Amino acid sequence: MDAPPTAVNFRYLVPVCLVAALGGLLFGYDTGVISGAIEPLTARFALGDFMKGWVSGCVLLGCAAGVLCFGPLSDRFGRRLPLFLSAVLFLASAVGTALPSQVWVFIAFRFLGGVGIGVASIATPIYIAEIAPARVRGRLVAVNQIAIVLGIAATSCVNYVIAGWGDQAWLISTGWRCMFATGIVPSVFFGLMLLRIPESPRWLVEMRREGEARSIMERVRGAGSCEAELDEIRNAILAEEASRVSLFSSKLRYPLVLGIALAILQQVTGINVFMYFGATIFRSLSASTGVDAGLLQQVIINGSCVIFTVIAIASVDQWGRRPLMILGTAGMGLALLAMGGMAQLVADPAAAGGWMLLVIVAYIASFGLSVGPVTWVILAEIFPTTVRGRAMGLATFFLWTADYVVTQTFPLMDAKGSWFVRHFSHAFPFYAYAAFCAVLIAVVLKFVPETKGRSLEGIERAWIG
Repeated sequence: MDAPPTAVNFRYLVPVCLVAALGGLLFGYDTGVISGAIEPLTARFALGDFMKGWVSGCVLLGCAAGVLCFGPLSDRFGRRLPLFLSAVLFLASAVGTALPSQVWVFIAFRFLGGVGIGVASIATPIYIAEIAPARVRGRLVAVNQIAIVLGIAATSCVNYVIAGWGDQAWLISTGWRCMFATGIVPSVFFGLMLLRIPESPRWLVEMRREGEARSIMERVRGAGSCEAELDEIRNAILAEEASRVSLFSSKLRYPLVLGIALAILQQVTGINVFMYFGATIFRSLSASTGVDAGLLQQVIINGSCVIFTVIAIASVDQWGRRPLMILGTAGMGLALLAMGGMAQLVADPAAAGGWMLLVIVAYIASFGLSVGPVTWVILAEIFPTTVRGRAMGLATFFLWTADYVVTQTFPLMDAKGSWFVRHFSHAFPFYAYAAFCAVLIAVVLKFVPETKGRSLEGIERAWIG
């Protein structure tokens, strides 16, 4: 039987997982800070539509590079070392993006921060999945997603406060620098707290360091209660070695393709358009053109994401992964169609401002309930231990590449005078993202297995026997 019930020492386990989830917090913070800074940056460096997309999206190419680095690092040196690396990169990016006088210097440090995001985006869910017992694994891995949205929400609040410190001229000259500099303190705190957490016990077993693994697992589950799970981990690793399972073997083709598909679809449903360009969208659809109005609405959006991600954490180990994914994705698709209809059919964009905010909040809530946290849970679960770092790295490489494509193309599709705006007003991107929601529902219904309550080794046996 998969994952028999075990005792859990939450007093030890939860703080460890929360420290690891600080990587998700910085992931969200470093990703979301651009939303409030993009308009001042555009004015400061006189950016065109392409460069505006590039300044926002260059971080995502860094993310793609970071995930490619993570796999070999984590499989050889463990799950903690990449987390330390991400903390160092976050710190360097926070300092570097606050100081530049030329846009290419900003882009270089923003790319460096992206490498840190890419590493943290895999290291955190894998670490939590490998240290947590099966019956609470979904909730604890999903904590990473709430850390991400808390980081994004925090940047919204910080950006809103900083925007109130001066006028528009001050924001263009200095305010955006303050927004990026605020990432210094959490980066240092994250690095220091990582000194207090143990290595992944599953990785230690793979490295034949079973005494260390047993000590950690006993602290999580209680003394003498982890022998059965250690045997299961050991047997699974021996089976992988005996069958010579490699990342691109035929036995792993199904989970690898599935993981890549889910990673891409999480992004092409449009979520980061609202995270990066939310303030811009609202200024184009609102009677107010002030920066504060757009940033305040961004605070509301990100706050709703936090609330519904909390609901997802509470339900992912009870309802299961598939029902949440289907329900949430359907809500996202309907909200996107409503956004497109308002953007195309409402004659006065200012009149749609309040309704558009309501519909975007519904979209973000649906994402926070499902596709946001549950995709990361599934990706952390479906790959065997010996290739988990590399497999999740490859899937997440496609996730960040898809995110870059969406981020780079949105300003072009939404630009005044473009073919898309002439024929669809500002509605075309929303229709496109809604179509991908339909594709995601079809993929979940046909291909995604339910992993609720199953041990990682039990899931692995479904692929390689």
